[in-house]
Amino acid sequence: MSKRRLRRGGKKGIIRRLMHFTGPYKKFLIPALLACVIGVSLSLLAPVMVGHAVDYLIGPGEVQFGPVARYLIALVAVIVLSALFQYLMGILTNAVTYRTVRDMRKAVFARLNILPLKTLDAGERGDTINRVVTDMDLISDGIMHFFTQLFNGIVTVVMTLIFMFSLNIPLALVVVCLTPLSLLVSYLIAKKTGGKFREQADLRGEIGAFAEERITNQRLTRAFCSERNAQNTFEEINQRLYNCGWKAQFYSSITNPGTRFINAIVTAAVAACGGLLAVHAGGGMWAITVGELSSFILFANQYAKPFNEITGVVTELQNAYASAVRIFDTLDEQPESDDSALPALQMKQGNVRLEHVCFSYDKERPLIRDINLDVQKGERVAIVGKTGCGKTTLINLLMRFYDLDSGRILIDGQDVSHMTRDSLRAVFGMVLQDTWIFTGTVRENIAYGKPDATEEEIVAAAKAAHAHSFIKRLENGYDTMLYGDASRLSQGQRQMISIARVMLVSPPILILDEATSNIDTLTERRVQRAFDKMMQGRTSFVVAHRLSTIKEADVILMMDAGQVLEQGTHEELLAKDGAYARLYRSQFEGGGK
Repeated sequence: MSKRRLRRGGKKGIIRRLMHFTGPYKKFLIPALLACVIGVSLSLLAPVMVGHAVDYLIGPGEVQFGPVARYLIALVAVIVLSALFQYLMGILTNAVTYRTVRDMRKAVFARLNILPLKTLDAGERGDTINRVVTDMDLISDGIMHFFTQLFNGIVTVVMTLIFMFSLNIPLALVVVCLTPLSLLVSYLIAKKTGGKFREQADLRGEIGAFAEERITNQRLTRAFCSERNAQNTFEEINQRLYNCGWKAQFYSSITNPGTRFINAIVTAAVAACGGLLAVHAGGGMWAITVGELSSFILFANQYAKPFNEITGVVTELQNAYASAVRIFDTLDEQPESDDSALPALQMKQGNVRLEHVCFSYDKERPLIRDINLDVQKGERVAIVGKTGCGKTTLINLLMRFYDLDSGRILIDGQDVSHMTRDSLRAVFGMVLQDTWIFTGTVRENIAYGKPDATEEEIVAAAKAAHAHSFIKRLENGYDTMLYGDASRLSQGQRQMISIARVMLVSPPILILDEATSNIDTLTERRVQRAFDKMMQGRTSFVVAHRLSTIKEADVILMMDAGQVLEQGTHEELLAKDGAYARLYRSQFEGGGK
């Protein structure tokens, strides 16, 4: 995945797009806001009741226990009701948060499924996985904090101001005048830490990609005694993440003591001014009782609470923003062109024709150059050549994993670029050198391309691939669970399951890309016989290094540097005594001209 940032509309654009995902769940927000207002209002009644109770505690021998007890009972009731409404708000905001993130995950995974392979190949798998998992979790935390602490904090500030102004206007003005200092501190620190959180998100992707790569290839790491090199590289990335992380957290953590310091000044100012009003105001309009001053100080603390908690809110929101940028980078990647309006490929015979096909991964370095080929139904085409000559690339072009730079590929006279990709790929069956076994039973792995296959069909495909015998020896036979890379099976056994998967769907055109390269010689002969039977009457493309597997091919393409050097049958190419003959002698006679 490319690391370029496709920020449409900057920060406002990112927030707007996040809100777009929450749009379908606005119906939860109004009840949540109502519950929040009621819960906060009830919690703010507590200081009022405490103030009234204090006024009944006038002095020794003058305490009126009846009114005090009534206010204490009412206080408990208010606290319980406030907690219930806050709980209700939490349930509603959770519904918005998790449904929003669920929809975002679906959108990202759906986009990954339609991105061109060149886009996926250009990125690192671990980084892509981090976007779907870690970044989504951070967005979830950010949205949750927005709808709980920040959302609740705004309501608390507004409601507290209403209560304070209704209680004593001069003291309320003292609080309001000093409030901007807290906001200024928070703004300056948030501006400083924003870049650090974005850098931290990118480094999480980098370390995830490295860890996934090394864990997946742990055997090779140990085989080459590279544990120390891997550890050193990991520690270097981890140190960069640590340096960035602690700076981001350090700067953001200054917010809390900064706002607490300002709020302490506010409380002190309220206490001082309130004390003066209580002593010197007499019975004037700004007079305040000791109980009312106690209530006001509690209100001031309630008012300050959201500012004290702003550290956690800002940190989570900045983390969420940095992750959202990465998510929307993925969603903004250009998908494969929409082909839903195109007709489906109509399979008739299985004739394949390549006309002046040209392709390159890098426009500066041409690879496939002017290849022409005419394959009739039932013919076997073998593609040989040294590594990097373009064999597998040619297969990718047949499947339209990549689009041509120029030229045409036709199946039964139909230009595949004018047909839907799904209908094209449905006529091909591929067995690759790199096996893919997913977490599931052996049966599920074989039936991947035909989920509704019967037990008899699955067993028949396994027998044809010579996999039935070793499958029956597994502890649960076809119900044996395979996990991850199925390391409990040999490479050859994994390949035979992959072969059985293709044999089950029985496609009209076959592609075998080094399909038997990881199987021992005896098993290879058995599987080759199964392939021979399966290829009868089907057009087949076989990529092979071992020339013993392609002697019976109808056409052999000898490729080099993206061009077809020679074309013909095995005997014809040997008679030419060219590149193919030299390659053949190097394998079977130990040398060449």
